[in-house]
Amino acid sequence: MREANAAIVERAKKQFGEIVEEQLSRIQRLKEANANGTPLNYALERPIVVGFVGGDGIGPYIIKEAERVLQFLLDDKLSTGEVIFREIEGLTIERRAKLMQSVPEDVMDAIKRCHVILKGPTTTPKAGDPYPNLESANVTLRRELDLFANVRPVKIPEEGIDWVFFRENTEGAYALGSRGINVTEDLAIDFKVTTTIGAERIIRMAFEYAKQNGINRVTVVTKANIIKATDGKFLKEAERVARNYHDVVWDHWFVDIFAAKLMDANRRRGFRVIVLPNLYGDIITDEAAELQGGVGTAGSANIGNRYAMFEAIHGSALRMVEEGRAIYANPTSIMRAAAMLLRHIGFMAEARSLDTALDVCTKQYIITGRSDGLTCTAFTDHLLETIKNQKQ
Repeated sequence: MREANAAIVERAKKQFGEIVEEQLSRIQRLKEANANGTPLNYALERPIVVGFVGGDGIGPYIIKEAERVLQFLLDDKLSTGEVIFREIEGLTIERRAKLMQSVPEDVMDAIKRCHVILKGPTTTPKAGDPYPNLESANVTLRRELDLFANVRPVKIPEEGIDWVFFRENTEGAYALGSRGINVTEDLAIDFKVTTTIGAERIIRMAFEYAKQNGINRVTVVTKANIIKATDGKFLKEAERVARNYHDVVWDHWFVDIFAAKLMDANRRRGFRVIVLPNLYGDIITDEAAELQGGVGTAGSANIGNRYAMFEAIHGSALRMVEEGRAIYANPTSIMRAAAMLLRHIGFMAEARSLDTALDVCTKQYIITGRSDGLTCTAFTDHLLETIKNQKQ
């Protein structure tokens, strides 16, 4: 028994050692990139190449409608060649499963030839699914494109709520989510990773956003009292970064009580800019979106120094396709993401126009996901008509 256990331990140590070596190499690459590179300046880039990736399930349905809206809003830029649209196919779960690649190589190459992409949701297989246990396409894209910041705004004007969440996007529990070790039939171990440079850059982005927008509060969310090494490092970096922002007050909450306080109508108004590690950010932003009206109402930005990816925060809803209801998918989330894309590449007026039209249409027109509500296309028709009326 002792010899058998020793062999098991050695195999686990070997796998863990490989992970540590990979992460050390990653840190070195990040340091070199930060030392040698500067963030892309979209004001100087022409043409700006925008890619459209349908994804799975309802993804192609909602992406088609979002592209239709962007086509209208950017018509003059497209006609002059200032902006170029590209269709990127091949990120379906069927193709990924056939190739055994979370993101096929040709798709990744096509994405890297764009400045920004608008991406539909993609299916991540789980136990019991008819697909192999592939890594999340989003996790792969965020890692390979170094999209370290997931930015998700949530607004509830009638409650005075205006939150912006900055979720670390390339580390934490998700970074090694497919690299855990099944040591024996009775023991499985997963890993969570936090680096100094990874924590520092997302925290600094949150503080910079607060400073530039005249917001004097940043909230840092961890579970550093229990997860002492990784969450402890995240909190330590927050303390260090905060020293450079004397006009921004910051506080720290543990993730469990923070989630509870988002349910407190009196306390939640006080939060403005929130920065969190990866897993907590995923969960908390879904909770926040639900307060806004559901995950179908919120958009999401994935930002790096070179690339940016914008997407809906909900899943691919394969069941809707199977039940023949995909035409009734709610496009609001991807439309919000499209507005974030416009703002990111410098088209502020177009972004405001889209956001304003969405505010109007989401109150006037009902989408239920079923035949008792509007189709995705009908909602978009109303949205376009509202945008046109704004211009008159």
